[in-house]
Amino acid sequence: MVAPDQSGQSCTILSLIPMHDFTKLIDLAQERLGARILVANDEFFAAKENLLKPGRGVFIEDKYTDRGKWMDGWETRRRRTPGHDWCILALGLPGVIRGLNIDTNHFRGNAPQSCSVDACELPAETNADELIADNAHWKPLLPESPVDPHAENHFPIESDARWTHLRLNIHPDGGVARFRVHGYAAPDLDKLRAATEDINLLAAENGARPISCSDEFFSSPRNLLMPGRAKNMGDGWETKRRRGPGHDWAILALGVRGVANALLIDTNHFKGNYPDSFSLEACDCPSLDPHAPPPDDAQWRTLIEQTKLNAHEEHRFESLDNAAEPMTHVRLNIYPDGGVSRLRLYGKPVSP
Repeated sequence: MVAPDQSGQSCTILSLIPMHDFTKLIDLAQERLGARILVANDEFFAAKENLLKPGRGVFIEDKYTDRGKWMDGWETRRRRTPGHDWCILALGLPGVIRGLNIDTNHFRGNAPQSCSVDACELPAETNADELIADNAHWKPLLPESPVDPHAENHFPIESDARWTHLRLNIHPDGGVARFRVHGYAAPDLDKLRAATEDINLLAAENGARPISCSDEFFSSPRNLLMPGRAKNMGDGWETKRRRGPGHDWAILALGVRGVANALLIDTNHFKGNYPDSFSLEACDCPSLDPHAPPPDDAQWRTLIEQTKLNAHEEHRFESLDNAAEPMTHVRLNIYPDGGVSRLRLYGKPVSP
C-alpha cells in the first residue's frame, strides 16, 4: 500500500493496519446505535442490560446488593436443573457479523463453562414473546464453545448473512460482563438508492466501514463513521505523535457506491492535538472484496486539496473536486498526525 507523503511523493506505508482483525470493525451491538436487550430467562445477580454498556466493566470489592455481590455484567443464579441460560438482543444495525467478543471480565469463579450464539433476521418491531415462542427462525451462528474466565473470548464468524437479532446462550449458567458483535451494517441498498435527498455515504448505519490506516494508537478510525458528534476525545480517530517524515491516513469504504456533493470534517474535542491540515482522496473499486483494501494500482483522485484545520470545530465544504464520478472508497490524509472525531460525505448512491 502506498500513500503520498507531505512533499507529494509516494512513500511506502510500513505500519498498515489491516482490518482482518474483526475487533477493528464496528460493534453492531452498541446502545448508541440502537441495540437493546429484549429478554433473558434469568438475571438474578446482575442485569442483562449491562452486556451492552461501554468499556469492559468494573469491579468494586465491597459492593453488595440484597441478592449478593454486585457485578458489572449479566449474571444468572446457579442452575440446579438441566438446560442453560440465555439472553436475546436486537442489534443496533442489521448487519453482517465478522466476529464476537464474549467478555467475562471480573467473572473468575462464576463464568460460564461454554457459550453459543444463535441469530435470526426478523422485522425490527418483532417483540420478545415472538422471539421466545418460535424457535424455527433461529440459526446457529457460533456452536457451543469453551470460554475462559476473566478474559475476552474472541470468535471469528464466517458468514455473509444479514442478521437482526442474536441469542447468547451460556452453558449452564454464570456471568458475562460484555457482549460485542463486530461487523458492518447491511442496509436496504434499494431503499438507499431510491432516496431523493443526499445521504451520508460514510455513515456506519449506511454500511460504511474502516478498511485500513497508518496508525490508531489512541483510538480507531471506525469512530469517524459513528452517528452524532463525538462525546469526548476518545470517541474519534487519533494517532500517536509522528516523529518522522510523512503523515497519517485512514481508508474507509463507503456504505454504497456513490457520487459526492459535500463534506464535513469535525475536530470536536481535539484542541491541542488536532491535525494541522488534511486532504481527501477517492477511488472507485466496485468489484473489490468488501474487506480488502484498494489495490496498489487503484486510481486515487483528489476531492479536497491539503487544507488547514482548526481545533474543536466542524469544517464544511460544499464544493468538491472530481466528485461527479462514482467512488467506493476514500482516503483521509491528516498532516502530520493528530485526531479527527467525525467524517461525513454527502451525496447520492449510484448503481454498482
